[in-house]
Amino acid sequence: MADTPLTINFAMVLMGLSLHVLIWEKLPDWGTWFNTLISQLPKPLAYLYDAWHCPYCFGFWVVLMLHVLTGQFTVLSLEVMPDYLGVAAEPIAWFLDALVGALLILFGSLLLKAVSGPALTGHQKVMAFKQAQMEKSD
Repeated sequence: MADTPLTINFAMVLMGLSLHVLIWEKLPDWGTWFNTLISQLPKPLAYLYDAWHCPYCFGFWVVLMLHVLTGQFTVLSLEVMPDYLGVAAEPIAWFLDALVGALLILFGSLLLKAVSGPALTGHQKVMAFKQAQMEKSD
């Protein structure tokens, strides 16, 4: 493992980040059906929905889930673990991979928020300028 170069599978991170944006930032605003569904969840599941707003917390569990579903790792060098770890190698690899994936999902979420604020402000200013120009020409 020490000789293996660090290669990151960003597909896992992008899938996790996309799910986070969809579940916590988009679906609640797309009509009332999603919020009604969340309000009907059993208390433990409703708690998880409330608690997992944090991209890092959500990221950890979603990377584990995506690993189970796809068989892929975020950190490709974790696919081959040292033999001396025995049966503990696979759970350790999954845990470490989920930690890295969670950190990258948190970073991606912060990056999206940092970029979207100025981009939205710029878009609003351009639209206001265009509107003002149209009003002047009328």
